[in-house]
Amino acid sequence: MKGASVLAALLAACSPVASPSPATLATNSLPVVGGTEAPLDAAVVALVARRTRCEEPEPLLLCSGSLVAQDVVLTAAHCLDVLGVDGQYEVFLGEQLLPTTQGHFVQVVEVARHPGYVPDTHALDVALLRLAAPVAVEPLVLPTVGEVPEVGATARVVGYGETRDATLLAGRRRQGHTVVTSVEPAAFRAGPAPAMSCVGDSGGPVLVQLGEREVLAGVTVSGDVACRSEAVAVRVDAVLEDFVRPFLASSRPPPPAHPLAPEALCTSTCADANDCPAGLACVPDSEGRGRCMLLALQEGAFGASCTEDSACGEGSTCARLTSGGPEACRCFTPCSVPAPPGAAGCTAAAGSTASLGLLALGLALRRLRR
Repeated sequence: MKGASVLAALLAACSPVASPSPATLATNSLPVVGGTEAPLDAAVVALVARRTRCEEPEPLLLCSGSLVAQDVVLTAAHCLDVLGVDGQYEVFLGEQLLPTTQGHFVQVVEVARHPGYVPDTHALDVALLRLAAPVAVEPLVLPTVGEVPEVGATARVVGYGETRDATLLAGRRRQGHTVVTSVEPAAFRAGPAPAMSCVGDSGGPVLVQLGEREVLAGVTVSGDVACRSEAVAVRVDAVLEDFVRPFLASSRPPPPAHPLAPEALCTSTCADANDCPAGLACVPDSEGRGRCMLLALQEGAFGASCTEDSACGEGSTCARLTSGGPEACRCFTPCSVPAPPGAAGCTAAAGSTASLGLLALGLALRRLRR
């Protein structure tokens, strides 16, 4: 993790957020318009920013995604634009993410974007995420090279995005059918039949019946602002040999050999992320010393297990060190004294920039989703 680039991105999040353009709205995180619930699609997941507070009201939905191995998720590259490839992410497996979760989370330990990804055109707009541990879910079936849907074929889209129906909130896994309208060398387009993908469905699967197999033919990457007329998907067969299969064949990153103790993070420094427990990032503090931390918190240490903030005493919060398990939540105590009330703008005590930046980031993302 490059501390300077992280802090620059977080400081930028403190700036006023301009009204999003139609193209931005169409291609950032949106359940399926005109769709139905998808209880059987367990291999379709949601990508969320790594949760920090154990009393956090709801996770921050970024995109949808597909399990292509029991420890690998395929999603859209633009889903990583805000937090970057060095950001901290989790994947949610379950039918309902929002407003209350019905499922479980797994930490993401490795992220890769397709090297040919072009943000402006969404060319090769795909990314792969490696999970901290395999999950007991059967992955989706990958196509073979050259196996692509024909114009007029029915395609099934699945995701956690917008429904354009006030009675059907985003954050629940839904499915719907579209029809393929054109096929390009590395992408294809689809229209409503009668459903349509929308914001939050980005990164989710476009499934097509080829013979007796339903295969993962595409990854949703963009569409019209109203989610009514057209959706664009990257062809999975076009990125198989140069991107997907090499990643699946690569080795899992080794766990840290001797990670620092979570309760000693205020007194111990790190050289890189391999020194940090639970997948924390090693980020330089205001004096250039590496500190293990969650990017949404200032420097601090993790103490006793907890379930709520009130269990941690004054100045401490109940923070999420890991995605799940009995020791997931532990009392977090900052290393430095927080900024006094009334501090102007983004000015704060050393190390608290990340906390302020992520707060603004959350507000900005929610604004984009709507």
